[in-house]
Amino acid sequence: MNPSRFAEFVVVDLMLVMTPGADWAYAITAGVRGGRVLPAIAGLAGGYAVQAGLVVAGVGAVLAQSPSALQVLTYLGASYLLWLGIRVARDPAPLAAENLRAVSAVRGVATSGLNPKGLLLFFAVLPQFVARTAPWPVTVQLAVLGAIHIVACGLVYFCVAVGAGRLLRSRPRAACIIGRGSGIAMIVIAVALVIERVVAA
Repeated sequence: MNPSRFAEFVVVDLMLVMTPGADWAYAITAGVRGGRVLPAIAGLAGGYAVQAGLVVAGVGAVLAQSPSALQVLTYLGASYLLWLGIRVARDPAPLAAENLRAVSAVRGVATSGLNPKGLLLFFAVLPQFVARTAPWPVTVQLAVLGAIHIVACGLVYFCVAVGAGRLLRSRPRAACIIGRGSGIAMIVIAVALVIERVVAA
């Protein structure tokens, strides 16, 4: 795998993981309630592990047989990033930590496993960082990138949960600032991905 493309994936993935959404709200809920952080975060990671498995089994086979499929997925991924970035930048809604719900590993799996952001990331964004000519098979590359995303989710959401009781409750505007910055960054990344694909064509 090309080191520069790998670095680009890490940057894009962290931007997506750090975008406030359903996963953030759930992690904040777990942190505010206290005592259930690890099961909640493990559940969120487990949901993404299921999605990663589906991608490795399905998308990997498609990319191995159709070079043009990568280009289609690239444009889909860039469109999604652009849409999400504009949406978050325009309205970075504060995450309501007061809305306390039951937290558990099972609920965490459901929260991330059914999250459209995760599905679109794995099926439209992640495959564009795969090189068909690389020494590693396509499925192995997808598995490695998927594992990196799962680890990033676990680390970021754990930090969000632990810091929720202090930072976001005492400084409610912090979530808005983080959201707006992430939205602008994703817009830039989406445009860059399209330009790169057009130039490479």
